[in-house]
Amino acid sequence: MSQKPGVLVTRKLPQAVEERLRRDYEPEFNAEDRLYPSEELLHRARGKAAIVACHTEHFTSEVIDRLPDTVRAITNFSVGVDHVDLSAAKSRGLIVTNTPDVLSDATAEIAMLLMLGAARRAGEGERLVRAAKWDSWSPAFMVGIQVTGKRLGVIGMGRVGQVTAERARGFEMEILYHNRSRLDPAAEKGARYYQALDQMLPECEFLSIHCPATAETRGLINAARIERLPDGAIVVNTARGAVVDDDALIAALESGKLAAAGLDVFNNEPDINPKYRKLENTFLLPHIGSATRETRDAMGFRALDNLDAILTGQEPRDRVA
Repeated sequence: MSQKPGVLVTRKLPQAVEERLRRDYEPEFNAEDRLYPSEELLHRARGKAAIVACHTEHFTSEVIDRLPDTVRAITNFSVGVDHVDLSAAKSRGLIVTNTPDVLSDATAEIAMLLMLGAARRAGEGERLVRAAKWDSWSPAFMVGIQVTGKRLGVIGMGRVGQVTAERARGFEMEILYHNRSRLDPAAEKGARYYQALDQMLPECEFLSIHCPATAETRGLINAARIERLPDGAIVVNTARGAVVDDDALIAALESGKLAAAGLDVFNNEPDINPKYRKLENTFLLPHIGSATRETRDAMGFRALDNLDAILTGQEPRDRVA
């Protein structure tokens, strides 16, 4: 019997996923679930056929150039691949995959949670109760903004954006969207398409970000674009922190230009801009968009499906490089 291929698994994965890895491969697990520095990652990759990675590892061109020759693939346990220099991977002949489709429902749930939490001041209210500072009720107490019936602008009408729009329709929200290309009418389901983002923004009482972080979208939500939003709008981000200019968003929250923001992703996470923590009108979550048992299992199995294909000489379903 031939020896099973060695695989480096950079973070702790769901039990069922790790069991499948043990069955089919010779995996090196990260039992402590700690973030490997680049030098340690390179050392642990020696002799491995592939790396099962997460968005927490940064495969820069330098890291990719220094990977052992045995490594044929990086199969990501994530949809976003902005942590991998895809051009460097292609140049080296390294196969890179991701896990689309399987986390759309879970991430859309978090987008709706952020909308509701930011609009209804849920973070403030929860802190009041926990600190035993809730001591009265009045008609003016904890007044927020109603979500039902408002206009929601969606940036990036891919899988997650479309599911978020569908959930928002349950709140009778009017859907607007900006995307690289227009969807067919059946997929639009009555949503209004804006080819130019700047034309959509003035109509958005809520704005939900669902585009990937690319060279074109980094800092997309900057001071100029925030200024185009209606006064009192609410911004929600479940995509990537890099799409937002932190200084611009914080300034708009401090000034009252924006009523609130709901954020599950950040620049430089987990070491986020500390000003976010000081703002009462932010509803903050620690990047848990895909964090359900069902979704994390599905992500792991999708990553392993891609790994199986690569190491048996087949084309993986979710190849991005």
